[in-house]
Amino acid sequence: MASLQSTSVEPAVTPALSSALSSDVASTGAASASRALVLGSTSRYRRELLQRLAVPFEVAAPDVDETPLAGEAPLALAQRLALAKARAVAAQFPQAVVIGSDQVADLHGEPLGKPGTHERATEQLRRMRGHTVIFHTALAVVCQDSGFVQQDVAQVSVVFRHLSDEEIENYLRAEQPYDCAGSAKSEGLGIALLERIDNDDPTALIGLPLIRTARMIRAAGVRLL
Repeated sequence: MASLQSTSVEPAVTPALSSALSSDVASTGAASASRALVLGSTSRYRRELLQRLAVPFEVAAPDVDETPLAGEAPLALAQRLALAKARAVAAQFPQAVVIGSDQVADLHGEPLGKPGTHERATEQLRRMRGHTVIFHTALAVVCQDSGFVQQDVAQVSVVFRHLSDEEIENYLRAEQPYDCAGSAKSEGLGIALLERIDNDDPTALIGLPLIRTARMIRAAGVRLL
């Protein structure tokens, strides 16, 4: 079952919170009614990004196996997992609008996930240096109660510099980006690893394309501004 985490307090499911997630936030029938919003991800990067929209939301951990299918392309993997995460959480909170997202780095058709360790991060960066890597950031918004389902994907083209082994080692020791697909944080020191970034949403590479997210949650019934 999904566990809830407030954006400002420790994880908790209070009676008031449970009520908010089982009904619209505003009173039924009010013209300004807005559905409750749930981020179906425990990523701190996505949570920090979503906070920029200044709308109340909760966080729920989706119970989804993220193992790639045999022969699955990086784009297809990202899209499948984003929708699976949104649907898994929406099943627990059917009247809420749920955001699911997943990011997969694509090195010439090979998916690269979160390295997890220093050794794997070193291997990833050595393979990516001097190459163009496509980061597929897939997004899915689901409201089970209304039948709303929308999907989109932001693709970011990243050109890595011809990095030396010393630069890779110094970077990893400084920032330790072991929970990031592609082993780098573009919003931090990782920007020094790159030659160029091409995209249409500056937040997509960090993990949640906010332009698309804002458009989709508005369509699903969440009021912004």
